[in-house]
Amino acid sequence: PDMMKLWSLSNSEAGWITAIFFGTYMLSVPVLVTLTDRIDAKRVYMFGVGLTVIGHAGFALIADGFWTALITRALTGIGWAGTYMTGLKLLADQVDAKMMSRAVTGHAASIGISGAASFLLGDVLAHQLGWRWAFAISAITAAIAWLTVTLVVPPRQPPPRVASQGALFDFRPVLRNRSALAYSIVYCVHTLEMNALRGWGVAFLAFVATHTGFNGSLLSPALVVTVLALLGTLTSVVGNESSIRFGRRRLVAAAMILSIIVAAGLGLVGTSSYWLAVVLLIVYGMVVWLDSSSLTAGAAGNAEPARRGATLAVHSTL
Repeated sequence: PDMMKLWSLSNSEAGWITAIFFGTYMLSVPVLVTLTDRIDAKRVYMFGVGLTVIGHAGFALIADGFWTALITRALTGIGWAGTYMTGLKLLADQVDAKMMSRAVTGHAASIGISGAASFLLGDVLAHQLGWRWAFAISAITAAIAWLTVTLVVPPRQPPPRVASQGALFDFRPVLRNRSALAYSIVYCVHTLEMNALRGWGVAFLAFVATHTGFNGSLLSPALVVTVLALLGTLTSVVGNESSIRFGRRRLVAAAMILSIIVAAGLGLVGTSSYWLAVVLLIVYGMVVWLDSSSLTAGAAGNAEPARRGATLAVHSTL
């Protein structure tokens, strides 16, 4: 909203600046993640993080309206496509099968914690230093990540593909892998819920506060969503450990059933009280995150090793 006022943006223009990140991510991820089956995942990851640095630095230095913001955010979307699942593939290639599930959980937890912190950190940086510094510091932290992987992670060339494995971008074998695909489809539903919760949680709480006449400042909508994301990350770790003990399929089924119940309760009675809405929203977030790591670990673990990149590409695209 502040940028809309600063640059006199229409709702549609603001929507495009937000959406272009996800749009370029969706178009790029099938290509970049699948490439890790042919070339070293470290190289693709460094390309992705490099574009993230350029995108954030560009926004900080040159963004002054719709087109410059759109182009720099598009670059960061491609950068995220070369970072998120590519980073997971890079990690998966470094650990054995027994450690896979916990490695995936650690990867997801690190993203969950930083994502939760970003709600408050971006706001604090923008208010204390100005919005350009919020993006500049994001570029600096991405540059640190680039250097860390460059210096610490050993290169690992994928085994050469044989003719029987088919073309690199032939996704038909991935779609025929019913176990991995099932986890990916459920992950699609999980992500739909998670992003709806992140995107609309603050607006929903603000609506309930207005609707019920609540004017307390103890738990603002932004703080609630930050707490929700942190607790969700913790729940994801707990969920993965539970899946190791009780079985992944059982854990995922339980999480989905609980999600239906809590979501219905939030919609039917959540608007009657701000505090009830806060409790239900936090519980819903914890339930949504419960099977996050288990779903990605299920897809990665059931993938053919030679097609793990392609499998994670389909997983992430969905």
